Amino acid sequence: MTQARSPRAPARRNAAAAAPASPAAGRRIQVRRSGVHGKGVYAVAPIAEGETIIEYKGDVITWPEALRRHPHDPDNPNHTFYFHIDDKHVIDGKYNGNSSRWINHACEPNCEAEEVDGRVFIKALRDIATGEELFFDYGLVIDARYTPKLKQEYACYCGSKKCRGTMLAPKR
Repeated sequence: MTQARSPRAPARRNAAAAAPASPAAGRRIQVRRSGVHGKGVYAVAPIAEGETIIEYKGDVITWPEALRRHPHDPDNPNHTFYFHIDDKHVIDGKYNGNSSRWINHACEPNCEAEEVDGRVFIKALRDIATGEELFFDYGLVIDARYTPKLKQEYACYCGSKKCRGTMLAPKR
């Protein structure tokens, strides 16, 4: 089972401070077909570097419950909407999730996931132009040894010049 993780340590600030200042300011993103994989999330208005774009939403569940629910799609068992929060909890974006669950992986992302007080926010790493697809580095962590077969199971199709060829996080 796989899940995305925030590459940063949990922030020590109020979650409300990380939320967008004005959710009523209008929709800045939309979900549509992606040239990279399946569905993707696109900017429908310019997004400035450092802006919080959206919170990754879904049911907050325990790891035993995540194991019970896995796989979401038996035909594609490595595809989930899980986002790791801590050793006991995960966000399952399949249930009560929002558009953030459709943000695709890229090895050179334009967004990052930031965990604040058990919540996950997607923030712009740089200015994002209208029409541009949003990406963050999933940094998938698996305890098993990274074999060529395993890397292929989590193949990356981002097309970046710095593409690792896999959505798996580099081993340390």
